[in-house]
Amino acid sequence: MVAGGDGATSKLELIMGREGVERLAASTVMVLGLGGVGSNCVEALARGGVGGLVVVDHDVVQASNINRQAIAFHSTLGRKKTDVVRAMVADINPAARVEPLDAFVLAENVPELLGAYRDRVDYVVDAIDTVSTKLAIAQYADAQGIRLISSMGAANKLRPECFRAADVYDTVNCPLCRIMRKEGRKRGIRRLRVLYSCEQPVPVPVREGAARRERSNLGTASYVPPIMGQMIAGEVLRELAGVDADAGSAR
Repeated sequence: MVAGGDGATSKLELIMGREGVERLAASTVMVLGLGGVGSNCVEALARGGVGGLVVVDHDVVQASNINRQAIAFHSTLGRKKTDVVRAMVADINPAARVEPLDAFVLAENVPELLGAYRDRVDYVVDAIDTVSTKLAIAQYADAQGIRLISSMGAANKLRPECFRAADVYDTVNCPLCRIMRKEGRKRGIRRLRVLYSCEQPVPVPVREGAARRERSNLGTASYVPPIMGQMIAGEVLRELAGVDADAGSAR
């Protein structure tokens, strides 16, 4: 991505400076999960001039993804999310280095996965849905000093003005944050920066006859995960560019 003048990062350079843009071009971010939050975060990171991306997911694009995912179109249905993301980033910034990992991120393989990239990535974004995996990511990152930001619950939320970046131990009104706080203390997780909503979740009845594991009462607005992904990208971009003195205060 060309910096300066009329290049693709010229507008960014005006507010982050040439050195900030150069730092972004030299940085690598790992994004775990390419759903509504993760795919939109990757798009914003690519447009923001991040030079290297490691993207991890094992799913394919499905019709139910179209309401919220940056990579979900009728033309991409059935394709591997990692392949679609790689093509999207190449179309935004052909100079970006993209390493797609077609893999499940599970609690048991987190140390191996993050350990392999610990010295190669400058930031990790957790956009995974599974609580046990999120806890494993947070625990490993905290112990190893890896910069991490984790997305919290987007389900049953409607008000984007309620999104906040904070340490998980300072959050309110988020059911997922409540679980992460409780389990985080048990695991000795000292700090975890998260993007969460302080909005009380919209009450949605469980569909009659649905099994608990179906989570049929979890709805998602089309704009909520994309805004979360963009806000997470903003946190990462500002810190990597060195223009946000407060970004690391919660870690």
